[in-house]
This record gives sequence, structure tokens and C-alpha cells, in this order.
Amino acid sequence: MAEPTELLALARTFGDTALERWSRLVSLETPSGDADRAAVFGRELAAGLAATADRVEQPPGPGGDHLVAYWNGRETADDGSPAGHTLLVAHSDTVFPAGTVTRRPFTLAEDGDTVTGPGVFDMKGSLVAVELAMDLLSRTGTTPRRPVRLVVVNDEEIGSPDGSRLVARHAEGAHAVLGLEPPLPGGALKIGRRGVARVRLRVRGVSAHAGLDAALGVSAIDELVDQLARLRATADALPDAALNVGTISGGTRANVVADHAEAEIGLRYATAETERALMSALLEPSPVRERAALSAEKLSHRPAWAMDPANPLAAELTTLAAALGLALPLGSSGGAGDTNLTGALGIPTVDGLGPAGAGAHGEDEHASLSSLLERAALVATYLNTH
Repeated sequence: MAEPTELLALARTFGDTALERWSRLVSLETPSGDADRAAVFGRELAAGLAATADRVEQPPGPGGDHLVAYWNGRETADDGSPAGHTLLVAHSDTVFPAGTVTRRPFTLAEDGDTVTGPGVFDMKGSLVAVELAMDLLSRTGTTPRRPVRLVVVNDEEIGSPDGSRLVARHAEGAHAVLGLEPPLPGGALKIGRRGVARVRLRVRGVSAHAGLDAALGVSAIDELVDQLARLRATADALPDAALNVGTISGGTRANVVADHAEAEIGLRYATAETERALMSALLEPSPVRERAALSAEKLSHRPAWAMDPANPLAAELTTLAAALGLALPLGSSGGAGDTNLTGALGIPTVDGLGPAGAGAHGEDEHASLSSLLERAALVATYLNTH
């Protein structure tokens, strides 16, 4: 069984290999919802993982194929069945439109450590790190202690409307969940996340001439404005709640009472109680105007994962990192991800095990090669020992 320091030393010899693989994955652009590009990327990723995995599957989805890889473990449960597995959670899609990499290609800075390019931090560096982690175990003749599953969804950046079912399915029976999202500033692990939901609120009114017969009409726009004001007041009265009206549309002309209007609303919440209050206000609205009709549609949803400073999985990883000479601070994220689900279910979960960096979703996105190698060694060490 490989020693932690042996795995770290070996990882640090793979800098050039990791850079080449990182560049390759970044060059294959994967904007959410682009099934053709997802297919090309999926084949590339599957081929890389197949070098060590016992099985790789590519379950289909509306935006293209997702990916699930399996590795056997060396331990079994008391009844001889496989021990509870470790679930690794990642995503392949990025927020950048196709063509971004032509304008802003993968680049290694003069410091020999910082890389830039669309998706280097969120989160193609993480995919390189997990490939390397499994390769480190293979090269040292080590089988993971427990079975390992890696789920890579292709729609995380739009709320995992389809990918969340895969995460939920493979979370069943999991011993622990390691999220490979980028870390917090300073490389901190995430041990809690605010919940997020998107809801579309629609209003049907009654059209009429705005000058001659205004009283005969019911303005859907006026009703929508009043509903949003109500929602704002509800959110302001709740702890750790945030509400953002992202889009509004409706009406036809200034001289016609609007008979339709809608808004897409983003919600954030830190507790299940706040989530229930916000969702009740949105999904069960009562009209202000007698003849107005309201309907609400939940577009995406991630439950709140409350931060627990005593998270035992985080404590185990912190101890392992210290044995490698690495600092591993902890924190909570204001953003949501696929680990919201597993954390909210009470499965031991941490996230942020991707390489350190900054600038996710922006022009200055960057990440650290040395951190990628260290994270690969840390993940390999955990899978070897836990």
C-alpha cells in the first residue's frame, strides 16, 4: 500500500503530463446544452479514465451524454458484499460560448505554475486531477480501499436539471462524497453551501384599450410587479434569504392593458426552513387582482447544505493533508452545486477538492498546476486509506 508522501512525490513528477492533458481538455469546449461538443469531450474523458477504471458508462441526457466511472475496492462488508463506495462528483460543462478558447487559449504563465483559459478552474483542472489520482494508485499497485464511483454531469452550470438524477442515484449507499468543484479562496474546502432555486412566475390578465376601456382590463404587468414586491418583503423578513429577479417580460403595446407577463426569479437560502418559506410564497401565490391568474414553475432546485464545523470527513481530509505538509482550511460557499444534494441528505460530504485558483466564469480565470498535483495526491491518499 503506497505511503502518502510517496504518492505526493510521484504526483509532482507529472507536471508536464498534467499540463498536456489540461490543455487538451480545455481545447474541447463544452458549453452547457451543446450535445455535439459534449459527445466529443465525453469520448476523450472516457478514454482517459478507461486506463484505470474497471468500467466507464456514458448515460444519455438532453444536453448530451454524462459519464460514470467505476473502480473496484479491496475491502468488503461483513456479509461479503462490496463496502459502501466513495462517490466523486464533478461536471464537464462550462459557462463560456463556443469559440472562447480561440480568443483566450490555454496558457502557462511565466511563473511556470499559473494556467489560464476558459474552464481551467471551473472545472477541467479537477478532471485532470482525478485522472491523475487514479493513475497514481495504479502506478503504485494500489487498489482503492472502498469501491469508487465518479459521476461527471454535463449540465451543472445550468443547475443540473438532468444530471442531478445521476448524483442522487449514485449517492445511494455512498460512504462519503468528495466534490471536485474549485475550492474557496486560499484553497479552502467547502463544508456547506447555500441552496439555490429558479422559478418562473407567470401572470395572465385581461387585455383592453388603455385609454377607452382600462377598467375592463386586468394588467398582468401591474399584478406581476405587486407579486414581486410581496416576494421581496418575504425574503427581507427571512434569515439568510436572497431573491434576484433575473428577467421580466410581458405586454404588447403602451396603449394596451397587458394580458400576460412573467419573471424568472432566483432564490438563495441557507436553511431548509428559509427554503420552505420562500418556495411556499412563490409556488402558492394568491392574486392581488380578482381576475388575475397566477402560475409558478420550478425550473431548477438545490437544497441547502448547512455547514457543520465538526464535519468528520473534512477532519479526515485535513489530517491527511497535514501528513502531506499541506494546509487545508475549511469554509462555506454562497454558491450551490451538486454536493448540495448529498450534504442535505446527511451523507458525509466535502467539496472544493479541485486545484486552487480564482476567476471562475470570468476573463481572468486561472488555476495552479502545483495545487492540481497536490490535490491529486490528496484524493489518492484518501481513497487508499479510507
